[in-house]
Amino acid sequence: MSTNLEIDKIDRDIISILMDDAKTPYSEIAKRIVVSGGTVHVRMKKLEHMGIILGSTLVVNAAKLGYDLTAYLGVFLNKGGIYNRVIGELEKIPQVVEAHYTTGVYSIFLKLICRNTKDLRDVLNDKIQAIDGIQRTETILSLEESIKRPVQFEV
Repeated sequence: MSTNLEIDKIDRDIISILMDDAKTPYSEIAKRIVVSGGTVHVRMKKLEHMGIILGSTLVVNAAKLGYDLTAYLGVFLNKGGIYNRVIGELEKIPQVVEAHYTTGVYSIFLKLICRNTKDLRDVLNDKIQAIDGIQRTETILSLEESIKRPVQFEV
């Protein structure tokens, strides 16, 4: 992967369009920014090679599939040196959808998507708090996701 992050307005325009809708065809992007479809294809390959574009993701409405509860969990570790082992165990829990190594009060900050409060309680009691080295946890329930967007940058 190249560490040369020199990108121009065309690259930024392509990224911006795809951040709005990752399914936009290269031909449509080309029309909108007045370049050829081949240029868009080459630029995409360059951006992938540079590690700027890491792939594409399907966004699923978890609530419509029965996963109605989003919770954030602050995790306190007994000591920082066990972080990698604990993360390895957390990766095995499907309800854990994000994990962040943080500064401040918590060692790890997690995002969980669960079916309901019983599912959350089971995950907390039977899986997360059972991991050796986790001292304790603090749970915050999300009542509503008001803003969710990719990072905005100057085009």
